[in-house]
Amino acid sequence: MAYLFSSESVSEGHPDKVSDQISDALVDQFLAYDDEAHCAIETFVTTGQVVIMGEVRSESYIDLQTIARSTINRIGYTKSEYQFDGNSCGVLTAIHEQSDDINRGVSREEAEEQGAGDQGMMFGYATNETENYMHCR
Repeated sequence: MAYLFSSESVSEGHPDKVSDQISDALVDQFLAYDDEAHCAIETFVTTGQVVIMGEVRSESYIDLQTIARSTINRIGYTKSEYQFDGNSCGVLTAIHEQSDDINRGVSREEAEEQGAGDQGMMFGYATNETENYMHCR
């Protein structure tokens, strides 16, 4: 049976890439000041707006808005005519402390065993032809 395989690839400056760079810069900043930090950060961008959400466990305070704005400016979004620039976009943050339940699931005595073990690339599609409504390859 023949099937079509596809995956998304976006170019530099795409909102997904901008979001990833902001999230990465935030995680890097936390780890620069607290190498024991646990970060689960997602960023969303749209015209004139950035939303940063997630959970963090850290002893350090990081100015999320400043890091987001400097990252956007470094990427090159520095003019208001782009309808998105680091100096004037709105930055909404919804970061809270990582729950104790999640911390228990990711913290291990041996550093090599750290992590939730939930990372992966999943390929498939929803279908009503299987019991669990998924078809995976």
